[in-house]
Amino acid sequence: MSAEYDVGVVGAGILGLAHAYHLARRGQRVLVLERHRRAQGASVRNFGMIWPIGQPLGPLFHLANRSRDFWLEVLRASGLWHRQSGSLHLAYHDDEAQVLREFAAESAGSPRHCELWSPLQVAARFPAIVQANLRAALWSPAELAVDPREIIAELPGWLSHAHGVDFEFGTTVLGHDLPRVGTTSGEKRVRRLVVCTGADFRDLAPEAFRDAGLIPCKLQMMRSQPFGDRFRLDTHLAAGLTLCHYASFANCPTLPALAKRFDAELPEHRRLGIHVLVSQNGRGELTLGDSHEYGDAIGPFDDPKIDALILDYLRTFLAVPDLEIQSRWNGIYVKHPTEAFVIARPAPDVVAVTGVGGAGMTLSFGLAEKVVNEMFA
Repeated sequence: MSAEYDVGVVGAGILGLAHAYHLARRGQRVLVLERHRRAQGASVRNFGMIWPIGQPLGPLFHLANRSRDFWLEVLRASGLWHRQSGSLHLAYHDDEAQVLREFAAESAGSPRHCELWSPLQVAARFPAIVQANLRAALWSPAELAVDPREIIAELPGWLSHAHGVDFEFGTTVLGHDLPRVGTTSGEKRVRRLVVCTGADFRDLAPEAFRDAGLIPCKLQMMRSQPFGDRFRLDTHLAAGLTLCHYASFANCPTLPALAKRFDAELPEHRRLGIHVLVSQNGRGELTLGDSHEYGDAIGPFDDPKIDALILDYLRTFLAVPDLEIQSRWNGIYVKHPTEAFVIARPAPDVVAVTGVGGAGMTLSFGLAEKVVNEMFA
């Protein structure tokens, strides 16, 4: 039987690592249990965008900004690659530009700092962006870029060295009756348990999540060859379709009319939940995507038509020299129809956190702080 820990964390994805970080900062002795040799879920299958601009003003935007502050603290201390990249939303039609104006007006005087740029301003800073028919752009300086695969691979070592967190990889949790936790590598003893198992949320808390209303979502994504310094984007990019995806744009008065036009002109993109984002990591690789298929529409096989539609739309706003797609994959996360995340308490001293949808990287450290504070309140 192992030594007793103050808290066990199940899952070494970004939510599990963020909880381990906050717990260790409180002086807790933490054990993280991960079934794989390295986390393989949504935490390594995303863009690496810390994306406050996607969260609506109010508590969620505050949570995203709080998370961003912790990200910078962790990234600077660990020495892991990151860039304060900001983000740029591009408008190639008058109705898209109008939504950007409405968003900028709502943001004025708020903590969400952004500004409208002219096509000339865009061309001066980001020459690879397609200039033909560009009407306007929305610049936000807040967003960060990380490489999710590097983060998930390297943060455990830093947490272990800097904060004394213990990790056991290749260890599946079979059940729990605190202080006992049954695993494939023997029984562990913990006083509290935090479950961060992503799309596998039912495994350790089936009753707690039985009626939670969580819906799985499958995304298809791609990554380019490494460009090194030959092609530097140095910001996150989005275009018109993205305006209909994030809740932060929901209050823009003309957004419904824009969505109606997209339904008529890009019906396949809309049916498959395609909106196109671009990020770039330290090696110059571009991460491109994505699509959104929900519930019963999800199948095990990827659809090459989806990748083609993503690349078609990409070419309307970004000119990439000699683009080669070197890897393709899908990811699955779960989300709630109305809530930004779901916290369940299936047993005394056990908390399970999931349902962050596509905002896991953005909300992770802020959400973990909230959960840990409530644990010790």
